[in-house]
Amino acid sequence: MADANSTSGPQNGDSPRGFAFALTAYLLWGFLPFFMKAVAHIPAPEVVAHRIVWSVPLAGLVLVWLGRTGDIKAALRSPRMLGMATLTAVLITINWGIYVWAIGAGRAIETALGYYINPLFSIFLGAVLLKEMPDRAQMVAIALAAVAVGVLAFDAGGLPWVSIGLCLSWGFYAFFRKTLPIGPNQGFFLEVLLLSVPALGYIVWLEASGEGHFGDTGMADVLWLLACGIVTAIPLMIYANGAKLLRLSTIGIMQYIAPTMIFIIAVFVFGEPFGTAKLIAFILIWVALVIYSGSMLRTARARRIAATELKPAE
Repeated sequence: MADANSTSGPQNGDSPRGFAFALTAYLLWGFLPFFMKAVAHIPAPEVVAHRIVWSVPLAGLVLVWLGRTGDIKAALRSPRMLGMATLTAVLITINWGIYVWAIGAGRAIETALGYYINPLFSIFLGAVLLKEMPDRAQMVAIALAAVAVGVLAFDAGGLPWVSIGLCLSWGFYAFFRKTLPIGPNQGFFLEVLLLSVPALGYIVWLEASGEGHFGDTGMADVLWLLACGIVTAIPLMIYANGAKLLRLSTIGIMQYIAPTMIFIIAVFVFGEPFGTAKLIAFILIWVALVIYSGSMLRTARARRIAATELKPAE
């Protein structure tokens, strides 16, 4: 999934084409739990490995079509670029692994909570690492999110590690991904390309040891695993091309679409338990997100007004 802090949109307005792209991506991510539930009989590490391997040709074809293969050649010759891409690749792998496992284990509600918390964690991360002090409303939102996590921890007798793991891995991924001086499509291809070597080796080892699901367990599993590349690469590519045509504030609001869909699917389709503690935690998170969104929209509006006032008259 994507984060509002991972990209920046145009300053002057939203493009209908960009909105359509971003909406499509978030809807695809919202329906992703159905796919992950269908492959829940396959171990999560194997699913993640196939997500990586089959994303490479798809992402590569997109770069060929866009005529941006030169960026990859330049990146492969830069040790600094390779080091940064390796870090982001590891973080996104951790995120995928937790997500795939959690859906299959019947903990989709926790994944929704993790992605709800993510924008608030990004503000916290900016304050700690970049000294970008949040305003009062944002501090209240972060505090409410912390209380929500505390409620869940008290109820379960331990931290909601699925939510925290997803939030931390994606938050740090988005933070470091911003420092990678390469376009979103090129960056994604570089990440899966670097990951494809160990991923392919793992798949080969699984098949050689008779523990793999790519062939020995029927054609259905082959098709499911091949589709891992499609459900991974396509939404990311669509999102990357849509986000650059939208304002940051628009992306900030739209990012709630996917976790909301995951939450609804988890409760009303998968029938996951939703007790009092989770209800209280989610209410706290929803209130926090309303406060956060209001603050973000006010800031964006103030910047637009300031930019208009500073624009020289023609």
